Amino acid sequence: MTSSTDAILALKQALKGSRGRPAITYKKGSTTVYSFADATHLVLPPSTTLPKTAPTRLRRMGASSTDPQANPQDFFSLGAVYLAWLFRDAPGAEYMKHARENGFAVGFVSVTERKGVVEWLMDKTQTLAGLISVEVESTTPPGTPPQIRASATLPSSSSLSKISESTSSLKRRYVTDSSDMEVVKRIKANEVELQDRNTVLRGIKPNNFNSLKDSFADKLKKLREGGRSTTSTSSLTSTPDSKMQPRKARNQYPIIIISSSPTSLITMHNVRRFLQDAVFEPSQDARARATAEGNARPEDMIPIYRKRTTIDSSGRETEMQTRYFVVDSTEALAKFGTDAWDRVVCVMTTGQAWQFRPYKWTEPKTLFHHVKGIYFSWTNDPPNPKIKDWNVTELKIDPHRRHVDKSVVAHFWRILDQWTSTYKPSLVQG
Repeated sequence: MTSSTDAILALKQALKGSRGRPAITYKKGSTTVYSFADATHLVLPPSTTLPKTAPTRLRRMGASSTDPQANPQDFFSLGAVYLAWLFRDAPGAEYMKHARENGFAVGFVSVTERKGVVEWLMDKTQTLAGLISVEVESTTPPGTPPQIRASATLPSSSSLSKISESTSSLKRRYVTDSSDMEVVKRIKANEVELQDRNTVLRGIKPNNFNSLKDSFADKLKKLREGGRSTTSTSSLTSTPDSKMQPRKARNQYPIIIISSSPTSLITMHNVRRFLQDAVFEPSQDARARATAEGNARPEDMIPIYRKRTTIDSSGRETEMQTRYFVVDSTEALAKFGTDAWDRVVCVMTTGQAWQFRPYKWTEPKTLFHHVKGIYFSWTNDPPNPKIKDWNVTELKIDPHRRHVDKSVVAHFWRILDQWTSTYKPSLVQG
């Protein structure tokens, strides 16, 4: 394999014709391995073997070099580009986790650049920002230096052989302007490097909490002396200063459980827009929109923020924001602690009894004695005989008229507020 091999074009040709997992194998030296992290070389069909660290012509953001061989640190390696394609459908956090596990803690294709790289590799676009074009014979006068574009379309494989045969005598080295170099230095000095949640938490400044420790030292000393005081029986039983008493725990937010059934009208894909914005969006449409935005998997705990207006005895209106949490599994519910079921105020059901098997109360009649039951259905659906004796409230959603969604959601919150005030007043917010 010669040094003139175009690494990124060879990878693109290897991926062509296969949109599943390509027939790319890994080698460590001369031994075939099955882990990308252990590999030192990639074997690209039909018979191209390249080092995983071979620089490509894809320039990293902020770099100004135009020669991958002279300045490989300014260009993404073959392994970094292949890793971006390999985990093209993974969420951003999961993709960066895989990058670290495969030895690319730095130098990996960023989440913002990954989409463009993948689309170019899959021939969905003909241009790729940051890709340095191969220099060819120029038709401009000899005194004019060849132009290098930051965004270019790769030549076809037929023209690639002609390009590789062109002699260096026909090329003219580009001389960087000194004023341009100063501008680039100033830009790089103000550049903010993308970080993940682990590197952000480490910080760059050491923290000293001695001042906080000293501020509480006197209070703790007085508290101990007050406990040892034996002046009277009342002093032994007296409580510390009210300022030193632990504050009452904050009001814990109520929890709503929905069904994990794919046929449910309300799922983790559309529940936030429905309960928070009062707009019903079919689950499959909401899921497709989230996938297009790079969020293939929904969160397992979704906060719902709701504005409430209360009127006191004097007629004054007060607007406040309340919060609820929505989950669709007992695994997510367990994250709230041992008293999570005490905070559950509502269970949305599809009329399928299997939904309640992992719940604290597996019998529907018992379950809906402890929580408020809601059953959503289409306006043109016949009554469901399964929920007849379950003590649930049925609410209708119109398949086509979105302007009535607001009244349906308002009715839902009104029912839930009344039930919570009667049976679990400690969870009433405000």
